[in-house]
Amino acid sequence: MDTRVTAVILAAGLGTRMKSRRAKVLHEAGGKTLIEHTVDAALSIAAPERVFVVVGHQADQVQSVVASRGVRFIQQDEQRGTGHAVMIGREQLAALGGLLVIYYGDCPLIPPALLQALVDHQRNSDAAATLVSAEFPDPTGYGRVIRDSGGHAHAVVEQKAGTPEQLAIREINVGIYCFRADLFWKHVDKIQPNNPAREYYLTDMIEILSHAGHTVDAYRATNPADLLGINNRIELAAADRVFRERKIRALMLGGVTVEKPETVTVDNAVEIGTDTVIGPFAQILGNTRIGEGCRIGACSIVRNSELADGVEVAPFTMIDASRMAAGAHAGPYSRLRPESEIGPGARVGNFVEVKKSQLGANAKANHLAYLGDSSVGAGVNIGAGTITCNYDGRTKNRTRIGKDVFVGSNSTLVAPVEIGEGAYLAAGSVITEPVPPDALALGRARQVIKEGWARERREKPAGTR
Repeated sequence: MDTRVTAVILAAGLGTRMKSRRAKVLHEAGGKTLIEHTVDAALSIAAPERVFVVVGHQADQVQSVVASRGVRFIQQDEQRGTGHAVMIGREQLAALGGLLVIYYGDCPLIPPALLQALVDHQRNSDAAATLVSAEFPDPTGYGRVIRDSGGHAHAVVEQKAGTPEQLAIREINVGIYCFRADLFWKHVDKIQPNNPAREYYLTDMIEILSHAGHTVDAYRATNPADLLGINNRIELAAADRVFRERKIRALMLGGVTVEKPETVTVDNAVEIGTDTVIGPFAQILGNTRIGEGCRIGACSIVRNSELADGVEVAPFTMIDASRMAAGAHAGPYSRLRPESEIGPGARVGNFVEVKKSQLGANAKANHLAYLGDSSVGAGVNIGAGTITCNYDGRTKNRTRIGKDVFVGSNSTLVAPVEIGEGAYLAAGSVITEPVPPDALALGRARQVIKEGWARERREKPAGTR
C-alpha cells in the first residue's frame, strides 16, 4: 500500500476573534508567521509538491509568505467548513493516494515529531484514519472523542451537541488527522451540512468511517500545550512565549549566557556561538548569526545580521541586515542600517549612524557621525560631527575615503567625492572636491575678529543699532 504523505493545511479563514485586518495565519509568533510554522512542520513529513495550503481570505498575501518553500495551494473562495475546504481540492488531491494528513494553519506549536508519530501510527495500523487527541483538565469548548467498546474512536461530538455524559469526557479532538486517502475520498461525499451553521465538518468523517465498518484510532498526545490553536491575541502571546522560552533554554544549554532571560527575545532561526553574553532586554531577530565570545548589550536590537567572533555591541544599539567582522565594536546608541559592513577591529561609537557603507579594519567613528553610501578605508579616523552628504535630491552618491585618512570634527563631505590615502581634513571643513593622497584639505571661511565689538554693543542705548 502506498503510504506517501500528502499534507493539507487549512488556512482560508479570517479569524474574526483576532480583531485584525490581517488574516489570522499572517500574525507572528516566535519570529515567523503562523502559516510558516505549520508549513515547515508539514515539510518534515511530506515533499513540498505534496504539501497543500488551503487559502481564502488574503490569499495572495498568505501564498507570498510560503511560496518559496515550493508548496502548492487550493483556493477556497467561499468558506463553508473544514470538510468543504478539503473537498474543493479533490481534483488536485485524490490522484495522489497514500496518506492524507490534515490540520489547521493556526497551530504553530505542532512538533514535527508529533506529525511523524501520527503518520507512523497510521502506517502500522489497519485503521481507516487516526486522529490526534489530548486530555484536558477543562475540555470546555472542544469536541469530545467518543470511543467504542474496542477503544477505537467512534465519533467526535461538539460542545453544543453533547449530552451531559459526553461532555464529562476530558479527551478532546485537537483537529489533526491522518486518513487513508482512498477511503477518505470514497466516503467524503457523505459529509452533509446538517448543522445550524450549514457547514461541512471534517469531524463527521470519524462517524462516517465507523458506520461504514472501518476503525478509527485516536493517538493521544502527551503534551497538550503543543496543540494550542490561536484564536485571539492572548493565545498568540502565549504561543510566542513558548517559542521564546524554548529558544533561550536551548541557547543557554549550548553555552550562551543570557542575562535575565525572561526579558530577552531571540527568534527561532538565530544562531549564537559559545561564550557569547546577551544582556537584558536584547532582541536577536530574523536570521541573525552571532559568533563566539561576543557581547550584545542591554536593550540592543540585532536583526538579520552577521556578527563574527569577539564582536561587542554596547547597549541600546540597532543593527539591521549588516555585518560586523571579528573584534568590531558598535554602540552605545549606534545604528547600523542595511548593507553596512564593519571591518575587523573597527569601531562605531555613540550616536553614529551607518547606512550602506563599509568601514575598513580598525577604522573609527566614535561620536556623533553619519556615514551613508560610503567606503571608509582601514585605519581611518572619523571626527565627531562628521557627515557624508550622500543625497542630492535625486540620487544617492558615494563617498570614498582611503586608508589612514584623518577626518576632523564637524567635516561635511559632499558626495560624490574621494579622499586619497593618508590625507588630513581640517575640522569644520566642507569638502566638495577630490583630495589627493597625503594632502591637507581646508574648506572653511577665514576667521574674522573685531576687537571690542561685543563691549560696544552692550553699551549702546536700547533701540539703537
